[in-house]
Amino acid sequence: MSVEEALHAVDECGAPMVSIAGGEPLVHKELPEIVRGIVARKKFVYLCTNAILLPKKLDLFEPSIYLTFSIHLDGNQARHDASVCQDGVYEKAVEAIRLARERGFRVTVNSTLFQGEGAEEIADFFDLAMTLGVEGITVSPGYSYERAPHQEVFMPRRQSKQLFRDVFQIGRTQGRKWTFNQSSLFLNFLAGNETYQCTPWSNPTYNVFGWQRPCYLLVGEGYAPSFQSLLDDTEWGNYGVGRNPKCDNCMAHCGFEGTAVNDTFRHPIKAFGVFLRGPRTKGPMAPEIPVVYQTTQADPYAVHIPISQIRNSRESKAV
Repeated sequence: MSVEEALHAVDECGAPMVSIAGGEPLVHKELPEIVRGIVARKKFVYLCTNAILLPKKLDLFEPSIYLTFSIHLDGNQARHDASVCQDGVYEKAVEAIRLARERGFRVTVNSTLFQGEGAEEIADFFDLAMTLGVEGITVSPGYSYERAPHQEVFMPRRQSKQLFRDVFQIGRTQGRKWTFNQSSLFLNFLAGNETYQCTPWSNPTYNVFGWQRPCYLLVGEGYAPSFQSLLDDTEWGNYGVGRNPKCDNCMAHCGFEGTAVNDTFRHPIKAFGVFLRGPRTKGPMAPEIPVVYQTTQADPYAVHIPISQIRNSRESKAV
């Protein structure tokens, strides 16, 4: 992907934040120029990296309020090295985090939780992340998308929710202080306290093939030639929990954080209460969305963002 193509996609979409993912984006020779172009537009950049190349590439970037390195860490040393199938990656990532912080860069960590991880282990990892001086943690349960290897490592939704409840309970009862780079209502959703439907167009994906339908995790659904075509021509009703079996166990932030943010604006007092108290860790969980495959029936419980809101917003900005 050229610099021109990348920046055209940024302008075409108009989103205030751009997440540059991979693969490993630091192998792209023109990445520093792409980042500079996005920063010059005063858009926030989250550059996701395994950090192996970061010490060698760091001098190619300048610290900015708009640039954050999002370092991949899936847990403690043993857990992370096993996750990436390579020894020593954890130590390199930790060293890169410290170096980037020393150079004045903004740094977060992004973590995916898998089958077999206990609440105490995860809580200890969150403690460690805070000691590294990162601004926050982005966390999500692993999603068993159809082309993922090692399907056995993924958790079903209820197990994921209970795990997050257990982790948050440890944090509350033991007074541990963690900062998450996510909305309070998304964390509440992870703990099983919200019935949310996915909002895939809130985090659209662009790559060398075009605009990916419907999200980056489902790779066999085709591509749109433009962002407007992605919005207008994608059959959004065919995707989401209960609507498509491929989506049933997904709780990934790429789809549900947008829903949570929309709910935050609709119910700011509720969101502020969760922010102050933390997610509820006891009591019944919110109901699951019923399975309605092959129908367009709307779920009465689910919170989602109507696609018409996105279209109307873009039209009003163009006037």
